[in-house]
Amino acid sequence: MELLFSRNKTEQLEPVRAQVTGRIPTWLRGTLLRNGPGMHSVGESRYNHWFDGLALLHSFTIQDGEVYYRSKYLKSDTYNANIEANRIVVSEFGTMAYPDPCKNIFSKAFSYLSHTIPDFTDNCLINIMRCGEDFYAVTETNYLRRIDPRTLETLEKVDYRKYVAINLATAHPHYDGAGNVLNMGTSIVDKGKTRYVMFKIPATVPEAKRKGQSPLKRTEVFCSIPSRSLLAPSYYHSFGVTENYVVFLEQPFRLDILKMATAFLRGVSWASCMAFHREEKTHIHIIDQRTRKPVPTKFYTDAMVVFHHVNAYEADGCIVFDVIAYEDSSLYDLFYLANLNQHFEENSRLTSVPTLRRFAVPLHVDKNAEVGSNLIKAASTTATALKEGDDQVYCRPELLCQGLELPRINYTRNGKPYRYVFAAGVQWSPIPTKILKYDTLTKSSLKWGEESCWPAEPLFVPAPDAEDEDDGVILSAVVSTDPEKPPFLLILDAKSFTELARASVAVDMHLDLHGLFIPDPDWAAKNQPAASEAQQGPGSDCQGPLRPDGADGLGLP
Repeated sequence: MELLFSRNKTEQLEPVRAQVTGRIPTWLRGTLLRNGPGMHSVGESRYNHWFDGLALLHSFTIQDGEVYYRSKYLKSDTYNANIEANRIVVSEFGTMAYPDPCKNIFSKAFSYLSHTIPDFTDNCLINIMRCGEDFYAVTETNYLRRIDPRTLETLEKVDYRKYVAINLATAHPHYDGAGNVLNMGTSIVDKGKTRYVMFKIPATVPEAKRKGQSPLKRTEVFCSIPSRSLLAPSYYHSFGVTENYVVFLEQPFRLDILKMATAFLRGVSWASCMAFHREEKTHIHIIDQRTRKPVPTKFYTDAMVVFHHVNAYEADGCIVFDVIAYEDSSLYDLFYLANLNQHFEENSRLTSVPTLRRFAVPLHVDKNAEVGSNLIKAASTTATALKEGDDQVYCRPELLCQGLELPRINYTRNGKPYRYVFAAGVQWSPIPTKILKYDTLTKSSLKWGEESCWPAEPLFVPAPDAEDEDDGVILSAVVSTDPEKPPFLLILDAKSFTELARASVAVDMHLDLHGLFIPDPDWAAKNQPAASEAQQGPGSDCQGPLRPDGADGLGLP
């Protein structure tokens, strides 16, 4: 496992041509852009957690059956400071660092005040976000880094706090058909309150007000929800949307602000300030997008930890939403490098298996309904919502499938009724060994797997003139622990889940986290709206296609 999780990866600065076996569909043209940790030590210092590693961007550019690969480290302020010092000097969530090598109590106390509400890292290693004409590497702090998707060059640093009062933000925003961005973040003890803030970034700026203005400057607060605890807000990684509503889970996996304020002084990481409270409830907040206000009924379910929402939609008088849920917070602990690299088989065995759970929340609660009665009438799910006193409703999910993570869908179905989930198969280990397609209608699944292969998040790209939800391909970057097998881009037929092609590259590829596909505009223009909404981010109106050498046009270098 050291090959996957501990060894620093080498950049591939210039595009290298992949060796393609099989046949890539002629209509598949564009760039798969991905993000994830690639450097886990600097000098003699090492990160404690895999999620702390320095961000490494990589891309696969596809055109006319050929594929070109390149990778570059995100040249963040964090990266530059660490490299200059030849050691880790910027703290990450699982690794507390000290700029002064003298770690006595006086040096800690001197720097203490600046870390009460810390100035978080700009090591944006989790995902790629599209905002107007720009692309950003994002993480869960208030910082973003704009990048050039053609060359992977790092551009300016952006602070969300200039536009909206938040200290943390998700790396999984949503996009509507026009490309407007909806995201949410946490505002910690701002004016005496801690809130969850939903905000909207327009895709474009009106012509009369443009003058080179970024859409970020027109960010507006969509809605805010008070945290149930001033000093212990919920951790969350994503949220759900339907046509008219937003679904947010305030879960009992919480960040202790007082502990975080003293973490630097005590010499512990911010991750140690997070705790799962098994005895508490998970509160389900439903926000009406039309009124921009929370629905007054109090919905809740049992304690759980959710990192990824799958999808949500309205049907039969209720909101149906699907999530990947855990019984506890042990997943985060499993990704400490000490667990991944020593006695891997023993340490990485999941104590809580990720489960695809379907919840149903009634849009209207009958005040005359008996206490204890089920308010869900939909025949499509066995999920229940039991009425309790004082306008409270207890929601019990339908358990659909176990052993899957990193879920993706055909994003044209986002917020709408859908059928298929594409995900990584993890079973009892947190590391993906397979890719699967789960059918929520038939409750059946198809799988792809290969010995010594470790696939990344599967991403769906719709075919031109697609009629069925699964008309298209699945893309996944696969790394191998077999020295005889180079890493490759896997291309599956999404309907049959059979391999169409693979593009192998003799490079030092890393296991990534999330990303998006940017279609060739010439192709995308003929396939609206599917291409513009594909996989969490419109990409059809780029300023010219993405070419592996950074020039205009998608032609070969």
